[in-house]
Amino acid sequence: MAFRRTGGRDIFIMKRTTILTIYCSIFFLFFASTAFGQVQTRFRVIRASNVGTGVDPSLGDIHGQLGSLFSFTSYRLLKDEILHLSPNRPASISAWEGRIIIETTLERMRRRDVADLRIRVARERINILNTNVRLSPGRTVLIGGPKIREGVIIYAISSNF
Repeated sequence: MAFRRTGGRDIFIMKRTTILTIYCSIFFLFFASTAFGQVQTRFRVIRASNVGTGVDPSLGDIHGQLGSLFSFTSYRLLKDEILHLSPNRPASISAWEGRIIIETTLERMRRRDVADLRIRVARERINILNTNVRLSPGRTVLIGGPKIREGVIIYAISSNF
């Protein structure tokens, strides 16, 4: 009685296919948010004024940018939100005691390294700011907003994708 070994090549092909499938799955999971156009965006609402001095400790990462763009002596964080934005699906946050509604929409992902956002700020249903922002990963964009009492609102927007 003779034994034939016919499965050696088949096992080799199955191993290669399994390894390739595992690598593709890891690649897909790693880039899934970018592939589907989802952008994780950090949206901070900051109150800037010349009443008092000091910078909120949580703004330490952007203190240099704030000081170089705006000439205020005091910066206080009012709101810090993480938004997961998808194309053409607006996300809203309420800031400054609910009187300002901020709507952010991911317009499109140009490439894997640039996202276009539309920012709309409304107070009592009246648009007070309507602008477009182009974000790159790891960068922060500062936008000067409306006046409040003795200061102004500044929006700090950054993203990871």
